[in-house]
Amino acid sequence: MQLNPQQQGAVEYISGPTLVLAGAGSGKTRVITEKIAYLITQAGYKANHIAAVTFTNKAAREMRERISQRLGRKNCRGLRVSTFHTLGLDMIRREAAMLGFKPGFSLFDDQDSFALLSALCEDTIDADKAVIQRLQQRISHWKNAMLLPEHVQPDDKHPDDAVFAELYTAYQRHLKACNALDFDDLILLPTLLLKQVPEVRQRWQQRIRYLLVDEYQDTNTSQYELVRLLVGERGRFTVVGDDDQSIYSWRGAQPENLALLQQHFPSLKVIKLEQNYRSVGRILKSANILIANNPHVFEKELFSAMEYGQPLRVIFGKNEENEAERVVAEIIRERFMDSTRYGDYAILYRGNHQARIFEKALMNNRIPYKITGGQSFFARAEVKDILAYLRLVVNPNDDNAFLRIINTPRRGIGPQTIERIGQLAHQENLSLFATCQHSGLKTLLATRAFQDVQEFTQLILHTARESDSGEQHATQAVKAMIQSIHYEDWLFESSGSPAAAEMRIKNVNELFRWVSDMLMGSPENDPLSIDQVVAKLVLRDMLSRQDEEDDSDQVQLMTLHSSKGLEFPYVFLVGMEEGLLPHQTSIDNDDIEEERRLAYVGVTRAQRKLTFTLAKQRRQYGETVRPEVSRFLMELPQDDIDWEDQRKPVSKEEQQAKTESNVARLREMLRK
Repeated sequence: MQLNPQQQGAVEYISGPTLVLAGAGSGKTRVITEKIAYLITQAGYKANHIAAVTFTNKAAREMRERISQRLGRKNCRGLRVSTFHTLGLDMIRREAAMLGFKPGFSLFDDQDSFALLSALCEDTIDADKAVIQRLQQRISHWKNAMLLPEHVQPDDKHPDDAVFAELYTAYQRHLKACNALDFDDLILLPTLLLKQVPEVRQRWQQRIRYLLVDEYQDTNTSQYELVRLLVGERGRFTVVGDDDQSIYSWRGAQPENLALLQQHFPSLKVIKLEQNYRSVGRILKSANILIANNPHVFEKELFSAMEYGQPLRVIFGKNEENEAERVVAEIIRERFMDSTRYGDYAILYRGNHQARIFEKALMNNRIPYKITGGQSFFARAEVKDILAYLRLVVNPNDDNAFLRIINTPRRGIGPQTIERIGQLAHQENLSLFATCQHSGLKTLLATRAFQDVQEFTQLILHTARESDSGEQHATQAVKAMIQSIHYEDWLFESSGSPAAAEMRIKNVNELFRWVSDMLMGSPENDPLSIDQVVAKLVLRDMLSRQDEEDDSDQVQLMTLHSSKGLEFPYVFLVGMEEGLLPHQTSIDNDDIEEERRLAYVGVTRAQRKLTFTLAKQRRQYGETVRPEVSRFLMELPQDDIDWEDQRKPVSKEEQQAKTESNVARLREMLRK
């Protein structure tokens, strides 16, 4: 396919600073790829004088592969295609001596940084996990804003700033003493070095003579400054971005960096890519009208050469469970009527917590699914813990389950005790749980440790006996086991905050509800035994952990944030309610613009069909509430929306014609 005139113009303009304002689905990655090819084959640039940067390893890898296919590996030798942080790391390695680091410096990840800050807090403040996480986020914010400890000014909005600034000073001192740096230093240190040392700046400007930046709207202050310093006054660069898809302000992204370019580079050429190759016309019209409610520095309007398409639908569930059931019913119906694939469908939501109920509905209907950019319900530690208890109840030979829960929650059974149990198990050729009942164990363990092991053993044996006495007894036995191990108390002790503990307790309660429902049965499903229930849940856990290929036939579940850059023939945008989208925090802070951009990202993921869903009632914090319809639905062009609750009744003739059409389609399918 040939480039359109705007794409061609973006590729061939290389004489000055360029901003390519690339709307959703407008082919921006192809423009970057073709521009690199043009620079090398037509404009006389050497590959090792060109750098392209983006934000994720996946995006960088895809870009590198496309360029290799376009030019061949030989012609790409020396070309830099990387994330911002990889580029920063390379610069630090080359300039380590100038920055005062010894060769072989260490890179601290989030857990290393957290451990160091925890140790520092012991000497300064009595901080819990939540406070240390807040301190970690604050230091990250200061570094992204290019503020060293000596430059930090306490902010009235952050009462902890005075203490946090002192800890920031100590943290940096310890990093230096360890010859280490953290993730944010990978941008901060090279930027400060280029700013302060002219000869280093000149050296890097000679190395990188043309710079391309993808997803430019997601840059923060230090990344923006790094770009400015690398390109210098010559301004040989192309940045590609879309202010309407800037959805990462919570991690420092500043869409206003697009507007700042015009101030710093007055000769900036702005090229708009407005032709969308993804979606039908009605979806694009709706997206344009929605996002027009946000203020804009650069105006643009997407258009498509494709058909206009069918109306956008809004369907209601009686409650959140019914909302999920209705989405699944729509997928099943369309699969039958139109021979679609599961992989054609995406269910998009604002928060990861919304996924659980859709997982359950899909699982109950045996529909394969994949969660992207979020944790599967079965991957959560608290769900795995309770599932491990149930595994051991039905299978005493499950050593992996035993090892997971023998001291979770803590019951005084330490590593030495477990080691001695393991030695005896090996010697007697028994499972670990069977070894706990072996007469020889008493002589190997201290009295208290032996008693703790026996209490655990009796708990599992008692639960197993009770679970074999019928559905009612099994449900009560599982409930009693969870209560007797004081798991809720353990979650409050081990979680970062009360809110996190409550969310984890909610997950445990949800798992218990699933187990109970399967044990007791329903009008649609026969009751299952405890071992059948556990087998079904373990299988679901195994499937959720399989790293299957993206093109496999599975319904995709993901947050709106994770959906950016992707596209699907059929999209369900769920939970379209005030408090969910827009999020309640944004409503309280009167900060709706980014939420609208999130909704815009969701709308523009759909290629052929877009369905919005919401619940008439929803449980929140133990109460049933009647949510309001999201303002974003009301901002869409109403002539293009089919509201389920506003439809005219279907006549008998129309219903008869529809039935006959469905029967004919079924006959045709059976004939084939």
